[in-house]
Amino acid sequence: MARTFEAAALVATALCLSSLLGFAYGQEQFSVIGKVYCDTCRVDFETKASYGLADSKVRLECHNRTSGVLTLSAEAVTDKSGEYKLVIDGDHEEEICELQLVESSDPECSSLLEGAVHNARVALTNKNGVAQAVRYANPLAFTKKESLPNCKQVLIDMGVFPLDLGY
Repeated sequence: MARTFEAAALVATALCLSSLLGFAYGQEQFSVIGKVYCDTCRVDFETKASYGLADSKVRLECHNRTSGVLTLSAEAVTDKSGEYKLVIDGDHEEEICELQLVESSDPECSSLLEGAVHNARVALTNKNGVAQAVRYANPLAFTKKESLPNCKQVLIDMGVFPLDLGY
């Protein structure tokens, strides 16, 4: 009976230690989730007149912080609601990683708003206080060449009416 208990304890200890080794040497993996939308009012934020751009492309690039050398490049295509997901292997603590717009699927909404931010930075490391492996990027937008006629009312309804946009 004592031998059986000793054997069971030995097996349990071995299993615990092997799982710790797997945790210590396991491959880190991150999911980057974001959205590409059409900014129909040309205001650089989503409104009720905005819509997700299906089949548009984004690219994630990571560059070494000191040398600027490209260390990772990955592309994704948006789904029917304009959302995308990239699965990235490894820790990128020493790199600056940013998503950028590549291509719009809508020729009527394929411009970039002058003066707007066209990339979204994401931290792909567990050494920054963020415990979860899912990282959410800020939404990225293409714009129409001209604002929709109903944009003034959309902005009034939101409590925002910028006087310098010529509405």
